[in-house]
Amino acid sequence: MRPFIAILITCALLTAHQVRSQNDSLSNAVFSKHHKSVEAAVDRALRYLASNQSTEGTFNDSYGRSVGVVSLVGMSFLSAGHTPGSGEFADNLQRCLNYVIDSQRPTGLLDKGDSGHGLMYAHTIATLFLSECSGMVDPETQARLSPVLARATELILQAQAVPKAEKHQGGWRYKPDSRDADLSCSGWALMALRSAKLNGAPIPDQAIKDAVKYVLSNHDKEEGRFGYTDPWGHSETLTGCGLLCLELCGYHGTESTFRAGDFILKHRQQIVSNAHEYYANYYNAQAMFQLGGRFWAQYADWMYGEYVPKQQSNGSWSNGRNGGTYGTSMMVLSFTVPYRQLPIYQRDETVDEAP
Repeated sequence: MRPFIAILITCALLTAHQVRSQNDSLSNAVFSKHHKSVEAAVDRALRYLASNQSTEGTFNDSYGRSVGVVSLVGMSFLSAGHTPGSGEFADNLQRCLNYVIDSQRPTGLLDKGDSGHGLMYAHTIATLFLSECSGMVDPETQARLSPVLARATELILQAQAVPKAEKHQGGWRYKPDSRDADLSCSGWALMALRSAKLNGAPIPDQAIKDAVKYVLSNHDKEEGRFGYTDPWGHSETLTGCGLLCLELCGYHGTESTFRAGDFILKHRQQIVSNAHEYYANYYNAQAMFQLGGRFWAQYADWMYGEYVPKQQSNGSWSNGRNGGTYGTSMMVLSFTVPYRQLPIYQRDETVDEAP
């Protein structure tokens, strides 16, 4: 190797190391500032969820019998380090898991009612939950879980393949046979497929490519935002969803992801008191953590400062629209992203973070 080439490579490696070190310092500073209050808030929230769970695994709350909401609660326990076999909330988590496993219809759909018009929302969230649990349960539970997860994943692929107009191809919507699509439902479906693929499921690469193509069709490259069924609608609450989809599918550190991160930072205050603020914050937190660097540091500092004080005395968060179970589980999942307990929260540390 020529000396000057070796010098260039060495300089590049040193620069990458310096960038990563700076980013680690940013993240560590935010964690040090908030970790005591965040850990206390998460503990109160998990106790609230556990105390309101029935022996069946459901909740007496808005959509409390939906497999989607039960799965969000289950993932909340997982995200804080509890598993079906260990931890203070192991029994609560096992109830969630049993309820979802036993919910599957002959078509493969995961549903026990109370999902409103969003059958695929509940189904994709429940599929993600099962995939995240797979491999960390006892052999008997795994034997029950595996075939259910396989059929649930296949239904997602079948729903994607339903004939649609060109602008909707690659995406998903409310029902398995929907012939249109939106970014919100598609985001959950793509996360479920990505999680299943990481678990070794035979998810076709083309399915992921088609889904990413659909996500990008709802992207405003100039502004960085993503919309519901176009690049503009509900962008304050959906840009995090679009950004996360790109981050999880090989677009880390691109111009599109940086602009999306800047859009979120610029408009973060607009999600507060929005009807979908917990949903928006959930996706923003995951996406900004994946993007890393100043994006995660600034967003996390704002998020913890904004929402820890808003936790109610009983440990819940609720905006009166979807109930305390939903709001609380979404906030726990947002707060615990840096704990990296859920496989879907893992970040590729071999890729340089954003500056």
